[in-house]
Amino acid sequence: MSGNADSLKTIFFALGANFAIFLAKAFAAFVTGSGAMTAEAVHSLADCGNQGLLLLGLKNAKAPVSPDHPLGQGKAIYFWSFLVALLLFSVGGAFSIYEGLHKLGSPEPLEWPWLAIGVLAFGIVAESMSMWGCLREVNKTRGERSLWRWFRESRQSELIVIFGEDLAALLGLTFALLAVLLTLVTGNPLFDALGTLAIGVLLVVIAVFIAIEVKALLIGQSVDPEMKAEVLRFLDARPEITRVFNLITLQLGADVMVAVKAEMSGDVPTRGIVDAINAVEKDLKARFPEIRWSFFEPDVED
Repeated sequence: MSGNADSLKTIFFALGANFAIFLAKAFAAFVTGSGAMTAEAVHSLADCGNQGLLLLGLKNAKAPVSPDHPLGQGKAIYFWSFLVALLLFSVGGAFSIYEGLHKLGSPEPLEWPWLAIGVLAFGIVAESMSMWGCLREVNKTRGERSLWRWFRESRQSELIVIFGEDLAALLGLTFALLAVLLTLVTGNPLFDALGTLAIGVLLVVIAVFIAIEVKALLIGQSVDPEMKAEVLRFLDARPEITRVFNLITLQLGADVMVAVKAEMSGDVPTRGIVDAINAVEKDLKARFPEIRWSFFEPDVED
């Protein structure tokens, strides 16, 4: 099974890059009057706020077990990740679409276009570094899977969000750069407005994909298929178990709950069954440290 990614490191990578890019974009948008640049500045500011929400979510997810939350609050990170997707959709995407429509109705010539181009080039470099940091952590978990398959199967919502944000930022910067260059070459501000609209549509589409994935986790989703298959192989290989009738897993943030219904080997007294179950659970948690809760039901039929 693949290793675990350091989500905290990935978030700080993205936060540092986005704040630096926001400052540069905001200055360039003020000087040039570019709608695409304004949209990109708002996008970067929203991303900074989003990363702050993810940090809050990771902190909340570590709250201790309580009578009201007997399995902990690990799923809190899913709530905050879903909120980030909504903000990316509204603050980022919807604002950019509004700005683009406004520019279409009231086109304005660009001022200091070369400044905008320089800032966008800087943004692409900074965002590429953030994406590099994100992909380095993603590669620890995805193994041989494609990025698309990892995106669909990953249970680290905060990593899904950062990856989606970085991808949206890189593509958005590219759209903005093309819009400014075309406006500069043709002298037609229509391209700047169209670039702003393209950025808005891009953010909306990526936000929807992120929301779909996080929604599944928020409702309640099993561990990723690769881990579930490994847990099942582990149980099947145990000498204490004759066969596994049912295996239920539930991802709870960084923690995992496992429920097993299995037939135990041999005709042993009750104490022997208890000892056998305890041995299986102890080794199971040693093999898969993310499993925090396990419930084992011995039976003779499903």
